[in-house]
Amino acid sequence: MEISTTQAFDALNKAIAKANQINVAANIFILDTAGHQKGFIRMDDAFLGSIDIAYGKAKTAMLFRMASHEVGEFLKPEAGTYGIIHTSGGLVGFKGGVPIKKGEDIVGYIGVSGGSPDQDFEIATAGSKL
Repeated sequence: MEISTTQAFDALNKAIAKANQINVAANIFILDTAGHQKGFIRMDDAFLGSIDIAYGKAKTAMLFRMASHEVGEFLKPEAGTYGIIHTSGGLVGFKGGVPIKKGEDIVGYIGVSGGSPDQDFEIATAGSKL
């Protein structure tokens, strides 16, 4: 099952609402399960440099079907898989990228950047609940 256009807009709207609630101007990417862009918004005053980070978080979550910060555990220098950070065009291993689920099925991925890692995770989590 893939994320529909309606679901992608719903995810964006929920994430935007949370970002507004916590006063964070964010960039928000929605990817389908194959990693293709399904939706994107750069909120007013969101950092231009955060666009690529938001995409990278969503892509990292998609490549490993888990939250980007969980992948980050494999990217730490003390991990035996440290070099993996340079694969797949680069990975982003901190909070803000999560799977979007409908029931138990992953239908897409959301990546958020613009606030602190904890704020980005909070916004992404809000957008991931269909």
